[in-house]
Amino acid sequence: MTVDPKSLERLLARAESVLARLESHLPPRNADVDWKALAFRWKRRNGAGALHAVKHPHVIRFDDLHDIDDQKARLDANTRHFVKGLPANNVLLTGARGTGKSSLVKAALQKYAKHGLRLIEVDRVDLVDLPEIVDLIAQRPERFIVFSDDLSFEASDPGYKALKSVLDGGVAALTENVLIYATSNRRHLMPEHMAENLAAKHTGEGEIHPEETTEEKVSLSERFGLWLSFYPFDQDQYLRIAAHWSGELSGTSVDIANIRKDALLWALERGSRSGRIAWQFARHWAAEHAASRKP
Repeated sequence: MTVDPKSLERLLARAESVLARLESHLPPRNADVDWKALAFRWKRRNGAGALHAVKHPHVIRFDDLHDIDDQKARLDANTRHFVKGLPANNVLLTGARGTGKSSLVKAALQKYAKHGLRLIEVDRVDLVDLPEIVDLIAQRPERFIVFSDDLSFEASDPGYKALKSVLDGGVAALTENVLIYATSNRRHLMPEHMAENLAAKHTGEGEIHPEETTEEKVSLSERFGLWLSFYPFDQDQYLRIAAHWSGELSGTSVDIANIRKDALLWALERGSRSGRIAWQFARHWAAEHAASRKP
C-alpha cells in the first residue's frame, strides 16, 4: 500500500496540533517549577495540582504593621527559629477581619526570604493535596510556609481531615522544612452552634463533658502549636494606622490631626475601623493629596 507523502504530512501536522492543544491543558511538570521565586500558589487543573510561581508577591514590612506588636514579635520569633533549623510551631492567626493577619505572614516572607524562606499559598479546597505538596518540596533546601488564608470548614469538607492528619503527624506528616500558617475569623475553624453547648453533659460531681461534635471542632485548632489572636482596633489605633499609610503612600509626613475628620468619616461610612479600612482610606487620601498639588 502506497502512502501519499502529502497526506502523511498533513496527518502528522494535525496530530502535532492536537498534542499541542492537549499539552496546554496539562499542569506543568515538577521540573518546570521556577524555584527562584519567593512565593508560589498551588493550583489544580484537570484533576492535577502544580506549583505556580507568583511573579509579583505582595511586599510588606513588619514596620508597616502597627498596634499588633505582641503578635508581630511572636510570629517573628517563630519564623526566625524555623529558618535557622530550630524547632518551630505551626501557627493559627484568628480574630477580627482586616487587622493584619495575612499581612503579618507576608511580612515574615519579606524579612526572611534572603534566609531561604518561601511561601506556598493553598486554598481551603486544595488542602487535600497537602501530602503531595509536602512530597514535592521535601528535598528542597529552602524552608517553606504553606499558607492558607481565611480558613473555615464545614463538617463535610475533605480538606478538614487532610489538614488534621498532616498536623497530627499521620502517615503523611510534615517534613522538617515545612510549616503551616493559617488565618481565620473563627477561633476553632468551624461554625459553632448553640445546640452543641446545650448538649453538654453534667455529672453529679460538677464535671462538664462537651458533646463529641464540639470536641471534634476544637481538635483541629489545638493541633496548631502557636495561636495568635487579633482584636478590633479602637479609634486611636485606626487613626495611627491611617496616618502611617497616608504618609507612606504620599511620600510626606502626615499628622493625625490633618486627616482625622476625613479618616473617621471614611470609617463611619464603611462601618468598620480595621487596618484594611485605614489602608483604603490612605490610598484615597494620598491620591487626593497628589492631585491637589498638581498645577
